Amino acid sequence: MWIITVYLKGNHTTMFEFDTEEEAREVFEKLQGCKILTEVVCFNDPCLAIAAV
Repeated sequence: MWIITVYLKGNHTTMFEFDTEEEAREVFEKLQGCKILTEVVCFNDPCLAIAAV
């Protein structure tokens, strides 16, 4: 999961959630303001459990 956090003037914060990095990066380039792109990794995700075996 990918999250974009945008900080705007007046202490306004907005967050957007995406399933793929490509989607997130496309929107990230278009957004205005101070922005942060973050990848969220859930260790209880079944696809990660298979990779850890």
